[in-house]
Amino acid sequence: MPDSATITWRDAQKMPEDGRRYEAAEGELYVTAAPSFRHQRICHRLQVRLDDLLERPGHGVIAAGPVGVEFPATEEGVQPDLIFVSEERRGIIADDWIRGAPDLVVEILSPSTGDRDRGVKLKLYRRQGVGEYWVVDPEEDAVEVWRFGASGREGETTHERYTERLPVRIGDEVVGEIDLAEIFVRDS
Repeated sequence: MPDSATITWRDAQKMPEDGRRYEAAEGELYVTAAPSFRHQRICHRLQVRLDDLLERPGHGVIAAGPVGVEFPATEEGVQPDLIFVSEERRGIIADDWIRGAPDLVVEILSPSTGDRDRGVKLKLYRRQGVGEYWVVDPEEDAVEVWRFGASGREGETTHERYTERLPVRIGDEVVGEIDLAEIFVRDS
């Protein structure tokens, strides 16, 4: 770790492999415990549906986390639950992690990450040029969708909340929907 107070994505990658996620945003190190079983089931179901709607038809690549996303210009990096990179932007995919803003980032809330996902990460994704950001709330069985304009300015941001059917987009085109009852079904 560097002597200065600023933590970079590269610093976070030097942390031990202990089942936790290490992320760097706004010069701070964030540590998250391993996700719950329900969290992982929701993530898996979303990944399957996104694979059907986005990857299989050839629109791009889906990856489940923890997958590293580095923002080289600011030396920040995070490990979202799911990401989508469109075919046109496939060049940001490297062998070790994503280098640049994915088209879609999905974070599934847990008690320890909710404030960060709706605060620091929301600002980070807007600032870095992520096209769309989903905040999945397992307690409310809802998904908040944030869509950012090309410049990431606040006035170009839209926010919607879905509890039944979630539209899946590539840019402005809706390519399908996800039935959220199937995503949030309880296993027990």
